[in-house]
Amino acid sequence: MLYIVSTPIGNLKDITLRAIEILKKVALIAAEDTRHTRILTEHYNITTPLTSYFEHNEIKKADFLLKLLKEGKDIALVTDAGTPGISDPGYRMIQLAQQNNIPMTVVPGATALIAALTLSGLPAHHFIFEGYLPVKQQARRRKLEELKRETRTVIFYESPHRLVKTLKDIEEVLGDPVVVVLRELTKKFEEMRKGNSSKLILQFTKIKPKGEFVVLLHQDERGS
Repeated sequence: MLYIVSTPIGNLKDITLRAIEILKKVALIAAEDTRHTRILTEHYNITTPLTSYFEHNEIKKADFLLKLLKEGKDIALVTDAGTPGISDPGYRMIQLAQQNNIPMTVVPGATALIAALTLSGLPAHHFIFEGYLPVKQQARRRKLEELKRETRTVIFYESPHRLVKTLKDIEEVLGDPVVVVLRELTKKFEEMRKGNSSKLILQFTKIKPKGEFVVLLHQDERGS
C-alpha cells in the first residue's frame, strides 16, 4: 500500500493521529528532504527508516519504491510540508503507482494554499491554484496576462527573493489589484498583509521578505 500522508506546514502539532499511526507502521517513509522530515519523526518518536524522493532523483528512486511496493511493503509518501503532490514531485510517484495497480490511500491534512485562502478573506467558493509563477519575467507577465479575465480567486506560491518582482508585475499587468500576502503560516512569525499591489511593494521594499509566501488576489476586490 502507498500511503499519501500530509504533514504539518509549520506547527508540528498540526498532524493527525492517523498520520502518526501510519508513519509508525509502514516499512519506509519516502520524503522530499529526509533532514526536514526527521525533525517531525523524532518529535513523535517515529523510528521508521527514511529515504529521499525529490525532483532530481525521482526517476531512479521511483523504480526502487515501486519494487518495494510490488514486494508487498507499505510505504508512506510525504513532502517537506503539507500535502504530497501539490507543487512537488510526489504526484509522479502517485501516477506510477496507479499505472502499476498499487493500492493507495490518502491521509489528509494541512495544505498551505487552503489555509491561506481561509485567512485571506477573499471569495473562497471558486478559486484557482497556479503553483509557482514562472521565474523569468517575460513568462511570468505572460501568465499574468492570461489571468486578466479570471473571475476566481487566484492563489500561488512565491519565494522571498522574487516577491517584490512579482508584485511589480502584478501591478503593471493587472492594474494594481488588491493582493493578500501570507508568510510562515502556522509558525511563530506568521503574518498576513493585504492591500493594493503598489502598497505592498512599498512595504516589502522597506522590509526584506523572509520565509515562504502564499499570494492571493481577486480582480473584483477593492482596496486603498
